[in-house]
Amino acid sequence: MNIQPNAIKVLEKRYLLKDTEGNNIETVDGLFTRVSNAIAQADLHFDPKADVAATAKKFYDLMTNLDFLPNSPTLMNAGRDLGQLSACFVLPVADSMEDIFEAIKQAALIHKSGGGTGFSFSRLRPAGSSVHSTGGVASGPISFMKVFNMATEAVKQGGTRRGANMGILRVDHPDILSFIHCKQDNAEITNFNISVGITEAFMQAVEADKEYDLIDPKDQKVVGSLSARKVFHEIVEGAWRNGEPGIIFLDRLNRDNVVPSQGEIESTNPCGEQPLLPYESCNLGSINLVHMVKQSPDGKWVVDEEKLRYTIETAVHFLDNVIEVNKYPIQQIEDTTKLTRKIGLGVMGYADMLLTMGLGYNTDEAVALAEQLMKFINETAHKASEKLAEERGAFPLFADSIYAGKTPLRNATCTTIAPTGTLSIIAGCSSGVEPIFAYVFIRNIMDNTEMIEVSPVLRRVLEERGLYTEDLMRKIAKEGTLAHIPEIPADIKRVFVSSHDISPEYHLRTQAAFQRYTDNAVSKTVNFRHDATMEEVQEAFVLAYKLDCKGVTIYRDGSRDSQVLNIGKVKKAGEPVPPEAPAFRSDILPRPRPEITMGITERMHIGCGNLYVTVNYDENGICEVFTSTGKAGGCPSQSEATARLVSIALRSGVSLDEILSQLRGIRCPSTIRQQGMKCTSCPDAIARVVKRTADMLAAQKEHFGQLPNPPAPPAPEGPRPPRPDEKEPGTHCPECGALLEHEGGCVSCRSCGYSKCS
Repeated sequence: MNIQPNAIKVLEKRYLLKDTEGNNIETVDGLFTRVSNAIAQADLHFDPKADVAATAKKFYDLMTNLDFLPNSPTLMNAGRDLGQLSACFVLPVADSMEDIFEAIKQAALIHKSGGGTGFSFSRLRPAGSSVHSTGGVASGPISFMKVFNMATEAVKQGGTRRGANMGILRVDHPDILSFIHCKQDNAEITNFNISVGITEAFMQAVEADKEYDLIDPKDQKVVGSLSARKVFHEIVEGAWRNGEPGIIFLDRLNRDNVVPSQGEIESTNPCGEQPLLPYESCNLGSINLVHMVKQSPDGKWVVDEEKLRYTIETAVHFLDNVIEVNKYPIQQIEDTTKLTRKIGLGVMGYADMLLTMGLGYNTDEAVALAEQLMKFINETAHKASEKLAEERGAFPLFADSIYAGKTPLRNATCTTIAPTGTLSIIAGCSSGVEPIFAYVFIRNIMDNTEMIEVSPVLRRVLEERGLYTEDLMRKIAKEGTLAHIPEIPADIKRVFVSSHDISPEYHLRTQAAFQRYTDNAVSKTVNFRHDATMEEVQEAFVLAYKLDCKGVTIYRDGSRDSQVLNIGKVKKAGEPVPPEAPAFRSDILPRPRPEITMGITERMHIGCGNLYVTVNYDENGICEVFTSTGKAGGCPSQSEATARLVSIALRSGVSLDEILSQLRGIRCPSTIRQQGMKCTSCPDAIARVVKRTADMLAAQKEHFGQLPNPPAPPAPEGPRPPRPDEKEPGTHCPECGALLEHEGGCVSCRSCGYSKCS
């Protein structure tokens, strides 16, 4: 086994069997023996005389040569009591309290077993809708996403894998704008990736600058309309701001739905690459492409088709066996999964393959290779599945599938390209079909010593040319790219391009090339530099649509607190935050309440009586709000709490518009049941009075030059310098402190193998 020291560390920390005290009781060789033996046992299900030992040897060799690796749950759990081997699941979320909390329970069981879950919340009625069974009002999809998020937070998965979710909402859902903005704060809904489910009709409305209909999922009636371009702009702005949301093209997922008789595909797994029907699961695995090349007699590096064909055939056999020996967390998932027997064979090491072959990632030659390569993989995988069908039978729903009447297939889908953060660390190769993020970066080790890490391929090339020096490596690390280093020859720069050297066009052309011959979908992140504009992000989304991609995720460098792998020097304790980094205060105190104020009191009629709202102001603007209720009762404590928080926020410099946006439109059952009400709840009533007072003050300012608008937030002074034992928040792995890398819609650590969703 040619497993690198860093890969061994990852295996020891996350994959090897441990005793009750956390000590490893398994070797790396023992892990691969355990997995290969367990998966080979499935052969006996179809042939009692099968040579299981020979099959196990084939599987063992495939994995220990690092030519192919299955998804992490298979490596962790095969041959163990838990035995749950699937990476991804999709669960339905129907529009009833019972169904919602049943889905939460099922998700918890899946997360406990090591899987990730995808949900569509599109069936939930919008916020404010009436609930006939209780006479109340619905809280809407976003509120329930937060409940799912908290349940995920509580499940630790035995310390091996964190729970990860995908949340999808159709673009024609009435709550779509709230969904687009629900992760504007990076601290919200942290266990979800979110994507907007885009329809072809919506994109056509964007192109034509028309409005499109909003559909109530409860009765499928049109309840409003929005400007398609405005909504598209909101999606683009959110993605530019922090990478959320991504987009999924729902009609394209269902165009390739193998068994449409079983319903629509509404969701994917947490990284967007595996569309599934409700209660389906999928087992993934990846071929290491850098091992699939050889030198021709003339010294040119070419694809080794013979080795690649053998690897594909053996991997398809392996993954079909996984379906048989898997211990599913829920019986309905086992039943549904075995009806279609979907597998997802993908790739990793694509960027390393290009380096070996002397091709730049951002070249037409590389894009053409990607398409030819995936066509070969997909066709060979289907032939392998056909062969298995001869021996084991077609998947049970074959006669109801789009393949009916053709050569039987064992597996409804065969190929998927997933992110391979941890797997690629074990295999010692680049991740998925992503380009290299950085060829040289600096890591701070425990005693604050800086250690330079260099791509082994780049190191070898530079040493062969006599160019390798420590100073040159530090220069590359600081620049983050080879493109502007004069000491590097042009032919090396042409091949050794990193993520930020590659235009969004080539990111997407590569994704589209792989997608053309992938049954399911392709997980890929389009990386932008920090100074990229929203217009550039919009162009990328439009290009993904035109290139027939099934979805797209973008990430603008430095746009999120959980910053990815950093290029340049490591920030040391005590150094100031760079100017472009957003600085948020955690120690703001409100200005003191003035001794003398002026104000107005307005009576608002609410569902349970009268609410008296007083708004006070001084020379600096509105500074205080308080309430009292009439004799009819109401909920005075809730109104008083709202008013106190509004007062503190105003005196702390929070934008009045932001405060009002949080209060306006909140609905109370006692208010919305009555006709002719001017407000929808006590908070809404407070917002209306505050807004009228602000408008009055603005008018006085315009006419008399006094009583200015509420002040803008004070200029941020920056966070306090970190203590020596602290690390820059969000940029480092929460487990080992190394720098994080953002790829394929996921965040992973190349040092210890920590991954948000794989």
